[in-house]
Amino acid sequence: MSVQLGMPQPREEAAGALPSVPAARPADAPPGLADRYGRRATDMRLSLTDKCNLRCTYCMPAEGLEWLSKQAVMSAEEIVRIVRIGVEQLGVRELRLTGGEPLVRHDLVEILAALRSNHPSLPVSMTTNGVGLAKKAAALKAAGLTRINVSLDSLHEETFTQLTRRPFLNQVLAGVDAAWAAGLGPVKLNAVLMRGINDAEAPSLLAWALGRGYELRFIEQMPLDADHGWTRRNMITAAEIRELLSSDFVLSPDPRARDGAPAERFEVRRRAAGSAVASGPVLGTVGIIASVTEPFCSDCRRTRITAEGKIMSCLFSREEFDLLGLLRSGASDEALAKRWQDAMWLKPKAHGMDHVGLDAPDFVQPDRSMSAIGG
Repeated sequence: MSVQLGMPQPREEAAGALPSVPAARPADAPPGLADRYGRRATDMRLSLTDKCNLRCTYCMPAEGLEWLSKQAVMSAEEIVRIVRIGVEQLGVRELRLTGGEPLVRHDLVEILAALRSNHPSLPVSMTTNGVGLAKKAAALKAAGLTRINVSLDSLHEETFTQLTRRPFLNQVLAGVDAAWAAGLGPVKLNAVLMRGINDAEAPSLLAWALGRGYELRFIEQMPLDADHGWTRRNMITAAEIRELLSSDFVLSPDPRARDGAPAERFEVRRRAAGSAVASGPVLGTVGIIASVTEPFCSDCRRTRITAEGKIMSCLFSREEFDLLGLLRSGASDEALAKRWQDAMWLKPKAHGMDHVGLDAPDFVQPDRSMSAIGG
């Protein structure tokens, strides 16, 4: 059986047998999506599709990937059932819809409406590249979306096109403004800095976001590109991001508790001209997600479901477990919940990237790209 680019093989199942995972979770394990290290997943990341209409260099090859068939992807009804099990039986308290690009799902509004009907108080956010968001933001809000994250790596059209391989910057900016107008706040922006391409833009990008009331989060480039071209040496680290921002701003730790969030937040003040001290009031906050160099695995609270219904306990996991196959076999909610718990019990203690050397890397990159996992 061949393995397609960006798509690892799930665990092999015996012919005719129901998909299973090792019976490793003890009967007296804590309730919910607990693991062996005392963590409990309450933040669910669910991918609606592996398809995307951009070709970002840090995620996807220029020619794209071989997409999953429509039959392989979870249907709206299957998504709604899986979320219901997570919330009602397993303690999920927050849902993030991801992709690929969620906006390419024709039934996105219907999925949101069904989720909101079942779970009136559940925070439901979405990560998007923003292409097409301007036309859909109001409908997404009306259907029950709580807030939105938009990927935005550059404010310069030429640089944006170089990074995404698509000339859609104006569409993305219009989408960000439409999300704000629709009440999908706080609007969060995600930026990946690439050495020699957009890293010099960090201060101006932050200034732009602060001036409009958006929350910017810089994300270290992760080894989740389908081309497998990531290297630790070429990555802009969190320390470098803070240094880049220090030319214009003074950052101080946000007094609010991090509470399992992937981003470390900082309050932002202007740097006084010719001085190392701050000038003026707090302008807002900025977040830095340092998954590689300053990992937060010890307080990870996330569980992931891929577009074809595979459970991934970690974004960098090379092991995944089939939930959708079990669902389609006629399994009960209880059996699906147990499968999910068993898979999460095996969550690794850490991803190990913080020990990767610059010249002798020992981290094995996952087979899947970010678009095939769901970020």
